[in-house]
Amino acid sequence: MIKEKKRHIINVILTILAVFTAVMFLVPIVLTVTNSFMSESEIVSNYGSIFKGLSDGKKYVSDTANLKFLPDMVSFSQYATVLFKSPDYLIKFWNSIILVVPIVFFQLIVAVFAAYGFTRTKGKLSAIIFFAYIILMMMPYQVTLVPNYMVLRLMNLLDTNWSIWLPGIFSPFSVYLLTKFMKRIPSSLFEAAMIDGASELQVFLKICTPMSKGIITSCAILVFIDYWNMVEQPLLFFTDEFKYPLSIYLVKINSGDVGIAFAVATIYMIPSLLIYLFGEEQLIEGVTLQGSVKG
Repeated sequence: MIKEKKRHIINVILTILAVFTAVMFLVPIVLTVTNSFMSESEIVSNYGSIFKGLSDGKKYVSDTANLKFLPDMVSFSQYATVLFKSPDYLIKFWNSIILVVPIVFFQLIVAVFAAYGFTRTKGKLSAIIFFAYIILMMMPYQVTLVPNYMVLRLMNLLDTNWSIWLPGIFSPFSVYLLTKFMKRIPSSLFEAAMIDGASELQVFLKICTPMSKGIITSCAILVFIDYWNMVEQPLLFFTDEFKYPLSIYLVKINSGDVGIAFAVATIYMIPSLLIYLFGEEQLIEGVTLQGSVKG
């Protein structure tokens, strides 16, 4: 009985901590969404002093913000401005889509084939190449920016979408995760399929790929979120600001655009939230199978 009571108390404490942490993470999101429906005058009255102080170059703003979760009057004027009166925001949004979606799609294709090759190939050369992948993955992306810039300049690809696509498509992140998962699939499954007359391609398409569906979806979600929020790559590889994604353009919202800042931020969050909500089960399945499948 005493042990059960202690366990119950610990569970209650952990639940409270989990709820508190979740609330702390959700508060900025809820605040951003609800404030996006405020009128321009209400937003300026609540946060104008802070934005003005920051735009004036102050490191510390003494005025406090009046945080409000519910607007006095719901207004769609900010969304009307963003969607119909200021095409720059939509252009940057579609720039983000154009840059990120090909990276996710082709990185997964490259990663699935590369991971299967590492799984089915034995030997020192395969181990050395995979170890190189691990080293590259452990490096912060900022370390590889300068070498990437030099290579892209030699290839005359700077200021083009390929300068973002190529380093993203051949990123080692997905290759590493998929390889670690595929190596946990029992080799007896591959051998049984080969004995039954299946070709290497059939083993790959009908056994390995379906079993890896969860981890592939997990990689897609993680890669999308990572590149959707990219900042360093476009700033370094693009000189034409017209090609900037929305992740960079958000920083350029000045004090005169406080009213639409929340609306743009809300629109910016929608793709990531939708992808996570629709792929939540596969993400959990991929993480669970990553630790449960044994080779």
